[in-house]
Amino acid sequence: MAYKHIETEVKDGIAILTLNRPPLNILNIEMMNEINDALKGWLENKDLKAVLIKAKGKHFSAGVDVGEHIGDMAPKMIEAFHGMFRLLHRFEIPTVASVFGSCLGGGCELATFCDMVIAAESAKLGQPEIQVGVFPPIAAHIFPRIIGRKAAMELILSGRVISAQEAYQLGLVNRVVKDDKLEEETEKFVGQFKSLSPIVIRKTKKAVVLGMMENFEDSLKIIEEVYLDELMKTEDAEEGLKAFLEKRKPVWKNK
Repeated sequence: MAYKHIETEVKDGIAILTLNRPPLNILNIEMMNEINDALKGWLENKDLKAVLIKAKGKHFSAGVDVGEHIGDMAPKMIEAFHGMFRLLHRFEIPTVASVFGSCLGGGCELATFCDMVIAAESAKLGQPEIQVGVFPPIAAHIFPRIIGRKAAMELILSGRVISAQEAYQLGLVNRVVKDDKLEEETEKFVGQFKSLSPIVIRKTKKAVVLGMMENFEDSLKIIEEVYLDELMKTEDAEEGLKAFLEKRKPVWKNK
């Protein structure tokens, strides 16, 4: 199926989803719905061995469309956005992200939610949402589990953007490679799975996930309630998002 904002391909047992909404691959509702449609189509394919998410252009993704955070759009945006992670969570095969350039906000969440990440050395990763009056729901769930409470608190509460090397040191990414070698090294990385048994891959990932005893759905529902029922009803959340769109500094009221 042809999509407007993404490209898809299945090759040698690897399902490849490419973000293609230049220049920054900003995730709007239309694009996220396309991603969800593609992921749904792959879920029941028992011959697949891995899912690879990558991007075209100069940046992996600078995040979710801020204009769709505001007012009545917020619940629709969260539904489409969290839909991606609910689907990725259901995959029994490894999910891999290949990132470069800006990998921020919702783009960073999309990448780091994957089981494994390979990053170009010039990539920048971060969750700057708090600086515009909101917080990153998916990062709130996964960062403490990936990098520990203290590092997660620092990154999410400060909104600091970090280098690929620091992300590697924290454990957010698996490998950092030369920029001009990203495509080649990504192919080698996912190539590890091509010679393996699809059913063995599935059972092995299942064992790892169950061994961590995570309840993703329950955790995400609680975070969603805080985001939509508490955060998005504050004046400061609305002010932060509007200030970003209007290219000015927010005026916080603590309301």
